[in-house]
Amino acid sequence: MLLAGGSGTRLWPVSRDAMPKQFLPLVGDRSTYQQALARVSNPDLFAPPIVMTANDFR
Repeated sequence: MLLAGGSGTRLWPVSRDAMPKQFLPLVGDRSTYQQALARVSNPDLFAPPIVMTANDFR
């Protein structure tokens, strides 16, 4: 299960309401959200991830 979204206050001013930190590429070319999805992308090892988020980030 991946949690996605938030108020964007912890890494302000980089992270904002419209672009929370997990959607920013902080280290490398991919966001932490993309990195997490890549880690669980092998269908032989993992079921499809369930992403929990607010309507704003759907």
